[in-house]
Amino acid sequence: MHCILQNLRLMTIAWLIFALTSCMLGPNFQSPAPPSIARYTYKPLPGHTIGTPKAGHAGKTQQFAMYEDIPSQWWALFHSKEINELVQQGLNKSPTLIAAKATLTQAEETLNAQIGSLLFPAINLGLGGNRQRASGLTFNSTSPPSLFTVYNTTANVSYPLDVFGGSRRQVESYQAQVDYERFQLIAAYLTLTSNIVTTAITIASLQEQITATIQLIQEESKTLYIIQKQFQLGSVSHANVLSQQTQLATTQALLPPLQKSLAQSRHALAVLIGDLPSESQSPILDLNRLTLPQRLPINIPSQLVRQRPDVQAAEATLHSTSALIGVATANLFPQINITGNYGWLAQSPGSLFAPINKTWAYGAGLTQPLFHGGSLLAERRAAIAAFEAAYAQYQQTVLQAFQNVADALRAIEYDAYTLKAQTNARIAARATFILTREQYQLGAADYLSLLTAEQQYQSVLINQIQAAATRYTDTVALFQALGGGWWNISPALEKRKNS
Repeated sequence: MHCILQNLRLMTIAWLIFALTSCMLGPNFQSPAPPSIARYTYKPLPGHTIGTPKAGHAGKTQQFAMYEDIPSQWWALFHSKEINELVQQGLNKSPTLIAAKATLTQAEETLNAQIGSLLFPAINLGLGGNRQRASGLTFNSTSPPSLFTVYNTTANVSYPLDVFGGSRRQVESYQAQVDYERFQLIAAYLTLTSNIVTTAITIASLQEQITATIQLIQEESKTLYIIQKQFQLGSVSHANVLSQQTQLATTQALLPPLQKSLAQSRHALAVLIGDLPSESQSPILDLNRLTLPQRLPINIPSQLVRQRPDVQAAEATLHSTSALIGVATANLFPQINITGNYGWLAQSPGSLFAPINKTWAYGAGLTQPLFHGGSLLAERRAAIAAFEAAYAQYQQTVLQAFQNVADALRAIEYDAYTLKAQTNARIAARATFILTREQYQLGAADYLSLLTAEQQYQSVLINQIQAAATRYTDTVALFQALGGGWWNISPALEKRKNS
């Protein structure tokens, strides 16, 4: 038995040395060069956004900190205990993240299986015994039938020599698929955290809009009471009462859609954190208590392709298709297979390992494709076309990544102006509404002026709340577009791919 193991060991070493020193056909993959640019937007960004002091935390100035790295837990910059807890719960319980982790494990084990089957010899040990009855006629004899037992033990070895690198290219393709699933996991992580934070901000915004709408209803109810009193005194017409009732009913009609959106957003948040909507205990979020990050770290543009998981996943797909060109090319050349067996054959267990009963065989085979109807060449052309398609898709993914960042940066810049304008409009509209209502009570203003002031105030109040929430969601979108700092997480996710 020691001789068997020694021979197999020598054969394995020889085969591995041969395989490692043989050539690998097909292109050697090189990561595409990143765009050589210095900024994300066509026009340079300002150093910071404008501020709106009367808009609370949402009106703070944000500074664009160029060439700084994003923290791994970027959501902590909002300084919200509730958001931190929601994100952590989502990371622990989200089925989407669990499924992505399992898919990555599946890809890794598939790679290990392919390495074992393609790059190493297949060695099997067989033990057997059988009882046989042979007729004398089998041996052209009239002797009576004979009974005998045969015992055998054999070690079989089979190994396809990877002379032209087809097997190694196949393994390379599987390794690229593992990289793809790794970046899909990171993308799922980034999408989950971003959606949780965005949904939480949306919930806070809707709650603020509902509160403001209820206050509007109360204000308009007061106005209706005043008009009804005036009607009873004969100082206004019944038409004014009806108009105010219509205005109040219109404002009341705004409340159910907001409540429906709030309920649906809470349901969505429950699913994101891995809960059933009926069992989720979402914390109460206050939009005014969120802190707007005042320093926005922005990565170097040339590093974006290494930090966006979707771009890295597209590169992994490109790598896989490149390796498959090598597989298709190697299939055009001879395939060499080495086989061997070593064992013993005897009629009794006691004599099984006697030297005289030793058996062995070694062999090699070579198969050279000669005619396959052009299928092998067609497969190679198809592999090249798949690579070209993957490269075009990679380029498109890169373009979209830079567009996402540019859009987010401009949104942060211009939505700061929007909030300032909406805040000024809200302040002016409320002052106008209060003043007009007082004048109306004194008879110094007509009802049409009061109705117009009410409608303007109602509109700008909701718009101002939405503009404040947008500044927070713009910041989330920027962190997501820049990759979310996943490369700073250790060891929560897989190691960052070497650039």
